[in-house]
Amino acid sequence: MGNKLTVEIAYATPEKQVLLSVHPQEGATVEECIKLSAVFELFPEIDLEQQKVGIWNKTVKLNAQPRDGDRIEIYRPLIADPKAVRKRRAEAAKQSGRANRVTGGRPGANSRPQAEESKPE
Repeated sequence: MGNKLTVEIAYATPEKQVLLSVHPQEGATVEECIKLSAVFELFPEIDLEQQKVGIWNKTVKLNAQPRDGDRIEIYRPLIADPKAVRKRRAEAAKQSGRANRVTGGRPGANSRPQAEESKPE
């Protein structure tokens, strides 16, 4: 029988965050550690078939083996594509005049005054 590990399971919604500590046997998988915690009782909407998981902010597969002291994170699905959100925000800035319509940069950013040359007296 292997040694026991201490692993944390982290999950958060906008309303509630939990960090649960579990003590699986050495060699347990990420999925086994998650099932060992009470996270499904607190958040029945979690679906490991659809949601990604990670260890210390690095995505891993459910059959990965955590080490002692690792934090397993269950990630919520994105509700909007970050690239599409940025693109919409940039278009809105161009339309409202907060951004240059051609470059997308700040209006007048290219018209900075040049440093005046000092003339010897």
